[in-house]
This record gives sequence, C-alpha cells and structure tokens, in this order.
Amino acid sequence: MASNAQMDSLTKRHQELEAEISAEMKHPAFDELRVVEMKREKLKIKDQIEGLAEPARMN
Repeated sequence: MASNAQMDSLTKRHQELEAEISAEMKHPAFDELRVVEMKREKLKIKDQIEGLAEPARMN
C-alpha cells in the first residue's frame, strides 16, 4: 500500500506541473515542446497516483 507521503508528494508535483504549464502558456511565444514534455510528465504522475490508489479501493 502506498504511503500518504508518496501520494502527497505525487499530488503536489502534479499541481506544480499544472501551474508551470499554465504559466508557460501565458507567454506570447511559449515553448510548445516544453509544454508537451510537462504534460507528459503530468500524465505519468497521474497514472502513478491512480496506480497507488487502486489497491486501496479494492480493500
């Protein structure tokens, strides 16, 4: 089972990425490649969060 610290850390990083993506996209000439990379990382983190939460739902 995942620890609360792991979940909290992943959730915090997910939120940080959301803020970074939003800030980057506000620039008139934002770096599209950087945004895509951040979105991929954010999706990986979301998958990790869901994977850690899944066993808890089964109990």
